[in-house]
Amino acid sequence: MREVKSGLWMGTAVNRRGLLAGGGVLAGLLLVGGCTTVGGRAAFSYDDAVRRLLELSTQRAFARLTAPDGFWDSSVARINLPVLFGKRGSVMEGILKSPAFRERLQHRLNIIAEDGARAAAPLVADTVRTIGIQNVAALITGDPTAATSFLRAEMGPALVNAMIPELNRLMQVADDPLVGQALSALAGVDLSDAAHALALNADNAIWYEIGAEEAELRKNPSSDPALARVFAQPR
Repeated sequence: MREVKSGLWMGTAVNRRGLLAGGGVLAGLLLVGGCTTVGGRAAFSYDDAVRRLLELSTQRAFARLTAPDGFWDSSVARINLPVLFGKRGSVMEGILKSPAFRERLQHRLNIIAEDGARAAAPLVADTVRTIGIQNVAALITGDPTAATSFLRAEMGPALVNAMIPELNRLMQVADDPLVGQALSALAGVDLSDAAHALALNADNAIWYEIGAEEAELRKNPSSDPALARVFAQPR
């Protein structure tokens, strides 16, 4: 299991809170603008390194999350029950007293989120290909998830907006009895509300997973020769 250590960004679990912040720089790396080259090879700049880092991080994250039980099995991206499923004063409070029901519902929502991730993946890939890399020196020498934080800030709510219609469509088509039972206990809450809530949680989870992949690539860049020239630590 991958381990990411750092400070506070977002989320509830300790490993989530640490995911997109923290210390750790590449000492001794001198950068002079975004077009600085690595190892004397003019064809590969630090801009290229950041883009490559984001490309691999996002590809690996979506590959994990869209696999069967991808969210559910992730150490950083498992989705908790959205807040709306625990509204005070609702019949749902009684239903959710059952740990078995809570776990089944949570698991089902994590499975549904996989389709949300599939809808979001092309949007992220297009952004990584076309985004202008700003302040490349800070992204190279910054926190273990600096590039992920930069990409998320640039994309804003784009993933949520892309996932809501797909999750809503999927819930309507699936007509899942477990989700239906949960929604029937909540007055004034429908599938579109549930899709919106799940999209918000899935958005956080996707960025946690991308950040974990980035941190792992920075720590162990040897799998990619281009990244190794930038992020390999001196021995």
